[in-house]
Amino acid sequence: MKWLVRILAVLAALLVILFFIFRTPDTDAAEMRAKYGGEPSQFVAIGDGVTVHLRDEGPRDAPVIMLLHGSNSDLHTWDEWAADLSETYRVVRFDQVGHGLTGPDTSADYIRANYVADIREVADALGIEKFVLGGNSMGGKHALTFAVTYPDRLTGLVLVDASGGPMPREEKDDDDSGNIGFTIAMTPGINKIAEQITPRSLIAQSLDQSVSIKSVVDDAMIDRYWELLRYPGNRAATMARFGVEYEPLTEAEIAGVTVPTLIQWGDEDRLIPLSAGEWLDATMPSSRLIVYQGIGHLPQKEHPDQTAADVREWLAAMEPAA
Repeated sequence: MKWLVRILAVLAALLVILFFIFRTPDTDAAEMRAKYGGEPSQFVAIGDGVTVHLRDEGPRDAPVIMLLHGSNSDLHTWDEWAADLSETYRVVRFDQVGHGLTGPDTSADYIRANYVADIREVADALGIEKFVLGGNSMGGKHALTFAVTYPDRLTGLVLVDASGGPMPREEKDDDDSGNIGFTIAMTPGINKIAEQITPRSLIAQSLDQSVSIKSVVDDAMIDRYWELLRYPGNRAATMARFGVEYEPLTEAEIAGVTVPTLIQWGDEDRLIPLSAGEWLDATMPSSRLIVYQGIGHLPQKEHPDQTAADVREWLAAMEPAA
């Protein structure tokens, strides 16, 4: 019996040693702000103790387009669009709670309604009454929900490989399926380990699975995702967020969104298939769908020039009516 106790003690000690060998600690908040939060970043308090990291660029009197990143991403996913569109439009983008330099929600509230409330609070804090709202993936879900909840605040909607609607039956019921990182985040037990052990190679593989144009996943992109995921509190927030059951908007809610809508989709998206975008286009009364051949889940990164140009053309066509 004593030998069994000793063996178990040795095994426990080995596990502790292995944990500390492979553990990836949180990044330093000040270092991350210095690296990813320089000019033109702002840190704006929106209430309930949440301070949002955002960028607000372009002419102050120009029409506003606000952009929402996807799951486990950050506002830098829109760098190319912001550089292009801010010549003519006021472009606002921010790290949603549990992401980037905004960090975790003070109340650990990661339900859809809280994200939507944050969008309104950011707009109010910046003095923006009406705007175009765009979002990729999870950000598209939040943009679509905002359109349902606050239709009078929007002049347009841009959905880029967006979740939010009922997923095709052949797909999983989560909003970002088919990705190793998201699979781990949704697996009880393993996700608790991932809060402490998050190898850079896991992030690289997850990003590689998300895109078709592999060259966009460079070292700088991998480092940014990996370091900001490990921003204090973001990993726990990620696990909590993936613990919330996916609740799609109903067909009636989506059909009731009458604001002009541009839907952009990569035809090789393995996370949210093109059929989801086609369903949105068929259901929404004022939508236009553009499909990009040979593009995956991140058209704004994989094909930034064309996707931004299509947004500019669509916005310009709306301006006389607005």
